[in-house]
Amino acid sequence: MGAAAAMWCGALLGAVVAVAGSLVLVGAGALGAASRWQRLGIILLLIGVGGVSGGLAASRNEATVSASVPAGEGRLAGVAVTDPLPYGDRYRLVVEPLEWQPRKEQPIAWHGPPLDLVTPDNQLVVGDRFIAAGWLRPSGDYVRGDPVAGRFTARETTAVSSSSSPLLAAGNLLRRRVQSQLDDSPKAALLAGFLIGDTVALPKADVLALRRSGLTHYVAVSGSNVALVLGAWWLVAGPLGAGVRARAVTGLVVLMVFVVATRWESSVIRAATMAALVLAGRAMGIALDAWAALGVAVTLLLAVSGDLAYDVGFQLSVAATAGVLAGIGLWRDRSPRLLWGALAATVSAQTAVVPLLLVHFGTVPLLSPIANLIAAPLVTAATASAGVGVVLGWDAVLAAAETIAGMVLAIARFAGGWPQLDGAAVACSVSLLAAAWFTRLRALVAAALIVGHVLVALPPGAPDVPTVVFLDVGQGDAVLIRDPSGAAALVDGGGEPTVLWESLRRHGVGHIDLLVASHGDADHVGGLDGVMDRFEIGRLWIPAHQPVSDLLEDVVASAESHGVPVDEVAAGRRASLGEFSLEVIGPRRRYAEANDGSIVLLLRSGGISVLLPGDIGMVAQGELPDLEPDVLLVPHHGAATTDLEWLTRTAGTLAVISVGLNSYGHPDPAVVATLNGAGVVVRMTRDEGDIAIPLR
Repeated sequence: MGAAAAMWCGALLGAVVAVAGSLVLVGAGALGAASRWQRLGIILLLIGVGGVSGGLAASRNEATVSASVPAGEGRLAGVAVTDPLPYGDRYRLVVEPLEWQPRKEQPIAWHGPPLDLVTPDNQLVVGDRFIAAGWLRPSGDYVRGDPVAGRFTARETTAVSSSSSPLLAAGNLLRRRVQSQLDDSPKAALLAGFLIGDTVALPKADVLALRRSGLTHYVAVSGSNVALVLGAWWLVAGPLGAGVRARAVTGLVVLMVFVVATRWESSVIRAATMAALVLAGRAMGIALDAWAALGVAVTLLLAVSGDLAYDVGFQLSVAATAGVLAGIGLWRDRSPRLLWGALAATVSAQTAVVPLLLVHFGTVPLLSPIANLIAAPLVTAATASAGVGVVLGWDAVLAAAETIAGMVLAIARFAGGWPQLDGAAVACSVSLLAAAWFTRLRALVAAALIVGHVLVALPPGAPDVPTVVFLDVGQGDAVLIRDPSGAAALVDGGGEPTVLWESLRRHGVGHIDLLVASHGDADHVGGLDGVMDRFEIGRLWIPAHQPVSDLLEDVVASAESHGVPVDEVAAGRRASLGEFSLEVIGPRRRYAEANDGSIVLLLRSGGISVLLPGDIGMVAQGELPDLEPDVLLVPHHGAATTDLEWLTRTAGTLAVISVGLNSYGHPDPAVVATLNGAGVVVRMTRDEGDIAIPLR
């Protein structure tokens, strides 16, 4: 494991240090290894190799996102690198281009950088060759961690042929078999997650529940899945007369097919590499223990792909595995051994990942150890029975697996409703547990710990004064309006439902009296997907005069199916919410630009006014009455579509920019400079998180 740690340090450094510097370390390490400073030399050598790997990975990614890409309408031929995933009412995937044909020109061979393909259907799978007609534009970005140099928006996409690789063909066949045997119900979708890591059909509310309960790793496919696959192969190969060496060799092939079927997620790559090392050692008559397998696997993987050092899934997988190996011997002498062994593995794995969870997500699920202890045997039973049912086509076995998966969902939904502990809460809990362990007052300290967690679990109540909260939903808008009476309104929902639900849960919101969808862009209404299922909604406002986008149409359809009244509102509409008065001052007419048709809302309470203008641009801004609100939500996340003169006239004392990490250049430097020049205090959700402004 020391070698793995050195390699990991080098890979982390390699992303910020030039490759040449890492090569110097490699040379120094090689010299040291050949001298009396052998141990130090080996460490330097490993750090240097890791640095070279990390540096090359960073250079490849940077070269991809900054690569030159032609622009315009035409036809693109290429091969799918990933499976399509939902993207609003369309799908997106990463592709490798093979040929480009600009409109009215001859096709040219183009083995260019990876591209982001946005397509109307999901017919492609990894390895498929295709032809698509549409528009290509440069757009350096990342799609689920994969760098792309541009985006091709397709009118139509046609699959030409499947992959000729036997490995890809076998993996795709296994994946299709699983998907074809399971329906889209939440229980079946969870089984697909257990078997192949496919959670596309799993409701977003259940995805959030799994994360909040600490059970997400069960749909990440890792060590337990690999063990089940190899165990099943051992059972099949044994009666066929295969010896230990033959089973080990063929087991390697089975592993490769399984990795393809699960789409080489970092966790399954780690687990499969460990298993492959053990199998290879067995075939050669070499015994390799679990610690050695983990260390060699991590070292090899980082040497090949240094950017894994920054991959959150890889970090969590390695930490959890190390935790299990370190804690597996805890309480080994206690009975019943099965229960105490499972508890030791769960507690040690969860303890090992706590620092990473705090660094990456800021919180730790309170009930994660208990939820994992109860869910682990259920997940194993569901996965094993579902695998048998899928392969043999036994509906009764699949039905039993779905029943067990339903139990896991019930655990996730219950545990996910409990609070998440931040760093201070974790430190306090650890201190109390330590005190309970070393003091005679264990019962009293344990009782205090339980009472404290129950108090933390209680949702926050309504604020003492009318409050407007600009929620941090990343690159998007979501504004929560809360009154001391308990009344609440929500203006837009950002782009991700799970992020929105987490934000509303954090503020103790159980119902929404008024939901306002300012316009149909994904970064404003994409997060409202499923909101009617999760919260009691009193009324929905959508903009009048403008055509309804597909995403907004889905929100409206959901509202109507839940009996929620839907109003098309325009300038002149008024309403009240507790101590708030709400006035719609836009849209004033039909606009050519959809953003200009946003609902523009003016809030007042206690003599303080707040203007929420959606994404309106210069045209709509010029038609608004003269206003100078105390608080301004800067239109369109601070984009350059704002009239700077209007901004100077309108901005009062405080301007909020709701923005996340993005490739659009938001906020525009000229917008920020104009606000600063006018003496306006500028606050950004990207920097501060949720921004709560009491109107008193």
